[in-house]
Amino acid sequence: MTKATSANAPAAGAPETDAQDTAQAGLVTPVMRALKLLRYVADGGSTANLSDVGRRIGVNRVTVMRLVETLQYEGVLEPLPHGGHRLGLGFLTLAASALAGEDHLATARRVLTRVTSETGLSSYLTVLDGAQVRYLLCETPALPLVSNIRAGSRVTAHLTAPGRSLLAHLGTERRRALLGPEPLAAATAQSARTYAALDAQLARDREAGCAWSQDGFEAGIDACAAAVLDAHGRPLAALSVAGPRALVGTDSVTRERTARVVKSGAVDLAVLLADAPAFLAAAERA
Repeated sequence: MTKATSANAPAAGAPETDAQDTAQAGLVTPVMRALKLLRYVADGGSTANLSDVGRRIGVNRVTVMRLVETLQYEGVLEPLPHGGHRLGLGFLTLAASALAGEDHLATARRVLTRVTSETGLSSYLTVLDGAQVRYLLCETPALPLVSNIRAGSRVTAHLTAPGRSLLAHLGTERRRALLGPEPLAAATAQSARTYAALDAQLARDREAGCAWSQDGFEAGIDACAAAVLDAHGRPLAALSVAGPRALVGTDSVTRERTARVVKSGAVDLAVLLADAPAFLAAAERA
């Protein structure tokens, strides 16, 4: 992190924060600073040391102090007994009111739209349905359709990247109960036919935080998926992207960027779909 040069001066990293903000025509810099502070607090950051907060979000200490005072006055932040702040009831009720007025799947689609925009790939929301995954939502870029997967499609779970990302967060006995006896179903030569092979594959998926598939279900189609987990680490759904290898890319930098977007989208969906019963009820109606 860069250090502030003085209490009233912008942080040394200002070229990528305040200076950059003001260069964006039409953007309101104080609002952007307030949102940076709110994201910092929402992610668990402490406001006990305002100088440290300023260094972390690229805003000078005096501005941070004024932001905290203003947001606290408006009920968006509230002080903690032993120092620092948390999101206030004013913010939480505003967010709750906004979510209450939206259908869970409509809210989820907004995340898929963003993921497709950032990756240029088709994005999908799936849920586990017995031994299969069911595709609830699909967002596609303005490209010729390359996959046979549509909203409503059902595929044996362990044959797809989203299915593997969900199975990776189930216990061994649950997986076996769902998938049945060996040999396991296969779609390509890469498909795991034994539980030993599948368990090893799922262990790698868990470690990576996402599941990659190369020609795993459809020839020429690569996919990346991450599980959407509830507060107890149980899989609610999976977010995935898929596309032809030429578009997905084969270099590590491109794939890491794609995986980062997918994992970030899964985290956002975990927050938006936190009301699991309502989400699952919406999924049943889809």
